[in-house]
Amino acid sequence: MKDEFYPHLDKSILFRDGYIADHSGHSRGSTVDLTLVPLPDVPTRAYVPGEHLVDCTAPVSARFPDDSIDLGSGFDCFDTLAHTFDPRIQGEQLANRLLLQVILQSQGFVNYPYEWWHFTYQPEPCPDTYFDFPVG
Repeated sequence: MKDEFYPHLDKSILFRDGYIADHSGHSRGSTVDLTLVPLPDVPTRAYVPGEHLVDCTAPVSARFPDDSIDLGSGFDCFDTLAHTFDPRIQGEQLANRLLLQVILQSQGFVNYPYEWWHFTYQPEPCPDTYFDFPVG
């Protein structure tokens, strides 16, 4: 999935540069990744294994459709363009990022500045606990 999610980075630096955590807040139940989707929702097509992958920094019209509004990069894009306040993000894309941030901040969530979609509830209810159990 390199061609889509981290096309400009070597996989070996994803931990070092903070794109992937050794111990994630997701495993503590305090962190969520989310975007904004216009309503009514229009279901997207399924990914077909083997289909051409498109760089997550490409314009929204060229990327795989995910039903979200345009936030300037694809979701889970490991690139500086996905940093919440990357200076290349302007206009409607920036307004969309700010809307997402304002909504989540009003509920006690803090944005991770390297990923516009990543928010952690503060104060974390279980900051030292990593949950590991099957979901079924």
